[in-house]
Amino acid sequence: MTRAMRGTWNMKRGSVAAFLFLAAQAFAQAPDGNDILKHVDQNMFAETRIAESRMVIHGRRETRTVESKSWQRGTDESYTEFLAPAREKGTKMLKQKDMLWEYSPSTDRTIMISGHLLRQSVMGSDLSYEDMMDDPHLPNMYSATVAGEDTVHGRRVWILNLAAKKTDIAYDHRTAWVDKERYVILKEDLFAKGGKLLKTVDVREVMRVKTHWLAKSVLYKDVLKEGEGTEFFTDSVTLDAPIPDYLLSKASLRR
Repeated sequence: MTRAMRGTWNMKRGSVAAFLFLAAQAFAQAPDGNDILKHVDQNMFAETRIAESRMVIHGRRETRTVESKSWQRGTDESYTEFLAPAREKGTKMLKQKDMLWEYSPSTDRTIMISGHLLRQSVMGSDLSYEDMMDDPHLPNMYSATVAGEDTVHGRRVWILNLAAKKTDIAYDHRTAWVDKERYVILKEDLFAKGGKLLKTVDVREVMRVKTHWLAKSVLYKDVLKEGEGTEFFTDSVTLDAPIPDYLLSKASLRR
């Protein structure tokens, strides 16, 4: 081998070694996926949450807006009252642990939403009752691994693969794009057991409330449903304010 050839070989060997060193360093610096998920969970939740919101539902034939106000204490108790349009006004939903009731003013009846009814759409949107009933604490339901890095809406993110720990949940696995600095999920793909994509989530705007970064504008798209998806806007939110017990009881449904 000539001196020139030996020099070229050494340069190539040095480049490979440098690449492997940088790759190993990057891998070592990547945090554990489950740790990231814990940070996401800590960012998402407060003791209580009171929110006013709008769903803009882009159906196959029409677009309509549904307005509501909700009260949530922890993750087991929540009460939602729909305010508009007129045909939905006065409809109320109450969640207590794994029980969900809905009151309809047009029939003056309260029904329990369970079984196959949980898969139905909420007000014709791209959200299901099942979405409301799953444990929102992701570390309780999924184990996470870091699949890579990316940029979403100009923010640097970790890509997480989430695998279900349980069998009785709406989505067997997910891919989540998590803001590296704010620990808020900016994008999600939700899958069935067989790997079929069921729903996509695109967080288009976030807001800071106290020490939390929360989604302000989100597009949900049920890929099995016609239409352009459902835009969910949080117009106002108050964290850690007291909520009276009666509001989170069945009596509130007929109030």
